[in-house]
Order: sequence, then structure tokens, then C-alpha cells
Amino acid sequence: MSERSSKAVFLKAYPQGMPREADFEIRETTVPAAGANEMVCRTIWMSVDPYMRGRMRPDVKSYIPPFSLDEPLAGGAVAEVVESNIADYAVGDVIVDFTGGWKEYYVSNGERTQKVMPNLAPLPAWLGVLGMPGMTAWAGVTQIMKPKEGETLFVSGAAGAVGSVVCQLGKLRGARVVASAGSPEKIRWLKEEAGVDAALNYKDYKNAAELTKALAEAAPNGVDCYFENVGGMHLEAALNCIAPGGRIALCGLISMYNNTEPEPGPPNLFNLIGRGVMVRGFIVGEYADKVMEFAGEVAPLVAAGNLKFQQTEYEGLEKAPEAFIGLFRGDNAGKAVVRVGPDKV
Repeated sequence: MSERSSKAVFLKAYPQGMPREADFEIRETTVPAAGANEMVCRTIWMSVDPYMRGRMRPDVKSYIPPFSLDEPLAGGAVAEVVESNIADYAVGDVIVDFTGGWKEYYVSNGERTQKVMPNLAPLPAWLGVLGMPGMTAWAGVTQIMKPKEGETLFVSGAAGAVGSVVCQLGKLRGARVVASAGSPEKIRWLKEEAGVDAALNYKDYKNAAELTKALAEAAPNGVDCYFENVGGMHLEAALNCIAPGGRIALCGLISMYNNTEPEPGPPNLFNLIGRGVMVRGFIVGEYADKVMEFAGEVAPLVAAGNLKFQQTEYEGLEKAPEAFIGLFRGDNAGKAVVRVGPDKV
């Protein structure tokens, strides 16, 4: 096979503060034919995720290398194999891949890919509830917080791809779930579809004191488990309401990702000491050996319609920067995905 022309999204400049569309640009690239033990893949859907913002800070050391200005951006994708020299993959196979996003075509060695079952759920679900966000939620619930029946679980960013799964897995374990989100529509979905016991629109509260009051009313026996996606006043309110022996799964702090200056920590960290609270920061890669256990629980729930999910869809590779920026403006409900090409060609 011959080389292919492909469009790809690059960083034009590293964002300062909130990312802007001017920080990105689409360039024409050339994708070579598949070499030995390689395959060429065509991206169908791509994912945008908050962790990518950390990769746009070349001066900050993190668990994953920063993006380069000279290479296309990368991220999760559902793709079709269009050329293959790998025995386990045939032309026409549909895969989920952690590196195929932000581009039309790319070469893969198959190391970070797996085949998907298109009939189990819509293809974008493999980037959300059945993918990295779902696995993140499952790990936080089952490996860290371990909510018991009758305990109270508080979830920030609860209408997002991760938080919405946390809420439902908590309910399935018999927890009382209190959710926080940022719009009436998201609050309605959390109550009517995700089945949470109480939902708070954090935009109704001016500061941590007001949010603390609302959370205390929603969780009169205290918060036994807190899944942290946001930080800021959410973390302060959660620490004010945390119960003795509480467990916190620290997944993300999206309210701080675009800060240009360090933000002071919450003033009530001492509550962790007197109340014997466990705080565990984590990334999903730590639990790679648990992926089959995750799939064994979550896939049947999705197939049976017992685990609900939302997705916000954008059409066209050129919409990828807009979709990414929308993560930080609260524009997206559930998982944000971008359709890059048709399901089949």
C-alpha cells in the first residue's frame, strides 16, 4: 500500500490559562504504509479528556510526557483498520486505541489497542462508559472508596463521563448518592436517569460556605465517600462534611487546570487528621490489571440498559479544539466525542 494524506490537529502554541481555538491548528500530514508488525487505522470517533490539559504544560512534570508542538496531538479513539501486517488484526476490524485521536489516519503497532464489539453499545461508548472514563470510575469506587450499603457518596463533576458512572456504581452498591453538577439539565438527568438521591447545582452557591450548607443538608449523616473531580470549593465543602473514617478518591481537579498561578489548598485539611480520613490520588493506568474485572461488571450493565450514559457529539476533526475547550466551560453533558469519519468506508 502507498502512503496516505491525513489531516491532524497540532498545538500552535502552549495555552496560557484557558485554552483558545487559536492555540490549535489543522495541518496536512503524510501517513506511511504499514511496516512489519504495523497497521494503518482510520479514526472514526476521537475523545477529548481533561487530562490532556496537563500535557499542554511543558514546564510541569507529570505522569505522562507533554505534547510536542511538532507532532500531532494524541488521545483515545475508535478506529477502523484499513491496512494490517499484524496477525491479530484484519482489515475492517474496529478497535479502541489510546493514541489515535486528533488525526484522520495513523500507524499503530497494536500495543495499546483492543477490538471492540460494535453490537454491545454505540461506538463512542468505548471512549466513555466502556473505556477509560468508565474504568476510572470503576477503579475509584471498587478499589479506593469501597462504599458500603447505607453510606453516603458525594460526587463532584457528577454529570461528566467519569462522575456519572461513579454515581450509578455507588447506587448499585446501596449508597446514598449526592451529586454536584453545573446546570438544571444536568441536575435533571442525574435525578431522572442516573437515579441519585440528591443533586446540587454548584452554580447556585457563591462560595464554599454556601456549598457546605447545601451538602450538609443533603448528607445529614456526613459524607463517607467523596469522588473528587473538581477541587476548589467542592473539596473544601467535602472536607467540612466528611464523616469519621471517610475515603476520598482524588481523580481530578479540573477547576484548577487552567490556573496561571498556584491556588492555595483548602483551609480545613486538618479535618483529615481528626476524622481519620483516607485520601488516595490515582490514575487509571494503575489498575490496568483489573480491566477484565471492570468489563465483567460494567459491560453487562450497559448491554442491559442498567447503566445510563450521555455523550455530547461534535462533527468533524476541525471541531476537536471546540470540544476540548468545552470541557472547561461545562458545555458538555457526559462524554465529549468528535466524529472524525464514517463508521465504515
